[in-house]
Amino acid sequence: MAASRSVEEMRSRVVLGEFGVRNVHTTDFPGNYSGYDDAWDKEKFEKNFRVDVTHMDESTLEFDMVGIDAAIANAFRRILLAEVPTMAVEKVFVYNNTSIVQDEILAHRLGLIPICADPRLFEYKSEEDECDEINTLQFQLKIKCHRNPQAAKESSDPNELYINHKVYSKHMEWVPLGSQADNMNAKFRPVHDDILIAQLRPGQEIDVLMHCVKGIGKDHAKFSPVATASYRLLPEITLLQPIEGEAAERLKNCFSAGVIEVQEIKGQKVARVANARLDTFSREIFRHNDLKNLVRLARVRDHYIFSVESTGVLPPDVLMSEAIKVLIGKCQQFLEELKFIQKK
Repeated sequence: MAASRSVEEMRSRVVLGEFGVRNVHTTDFPGNYSGYDDAWDKEKFEKNFRVDVTHMDESTLEFDMVGIDAAIANAFRRILLAEVPTMAVEKVFVYNNTSIVQDEILAHRLGLIPICADPRLFEYKSEEDECDEINTLQFQLKIKCHRNPQAAKESSDPNELYINHKVYSKHMEWVPLGSQADNMNAKFRPVHDDILIAQLRPGQEIDVLMHCVKGIGKDHAKFSPVATASYRLLPEITLLQPIEGEAAERLKNCFSAGVIEVQEIKGQKVARVANARLDTFSREIFRHNDLKNLVRLARVRDHYIFSVESTGVLPPDVLMSEAIKVLIGKCQQFLEELKFIQKK
């Protein structure tokens, strides 16, 4: 019976010890364990697989994906980072720039400003293609700084002395190409209005034209649609025996806030696991010799907690659905390659 529990732990849990982590690698592949049928089965997968959305707002999404392998989880993460397309500034035509920011630095800063434009409305542009309404978005940034005639003489505040001395992303104006204004029911703009691009002084000006194209993060980080995309295994904390009194308080302080709860039972303080999900596994517990053998730290091997933070180009749930489409496309391409090889 003990051997069976040990095998089950090895198959389903990653265990954190004082001096290392056990059961890191996936081992439940066919033929590895006597008495276990680990051959992949579609019905079994559909029965065990589930997705639970725990939090979603305009820019962030947290959800649980249960019943998958690390390879699939990591595939979604990598696709979100590098293969879901967005629109970003690719070409900057500098007509005038008398600011202290060099042309190359200015172009680089403009390229990293996230653009609120649905990439599904556009086609990819190759080097040979001409810019048109299907493959290009055009923005103009034209601003000049001058003194404020209404400013007090004794003032030293640049915000009072100068007009347009701070160049923000809100100063970027969309210039429709062709019939974009009529055919695309959208107002293209930077995601955030308050991104500082440069600072000017009276007489200095910036006059540039920008072309945005469709691209993916694998080509340049400016096309990445997410600020962060990460996952972690669901924490599991087990108290191996009751922990009471002063030890319960020390146990609570070993974990992140909200993980351990101290209850009053018959006048005695007793520790219990309230929400293991909140823990970051600092392993502070192993500093306490009287506590470290009373707690088991583990992570559930097939339960992934995903966190997706969008740059604002698209909602995070849309980004995830687009990532799934990319993965489906990769699978279909792989199957086509297999069929081609079999025909040879």
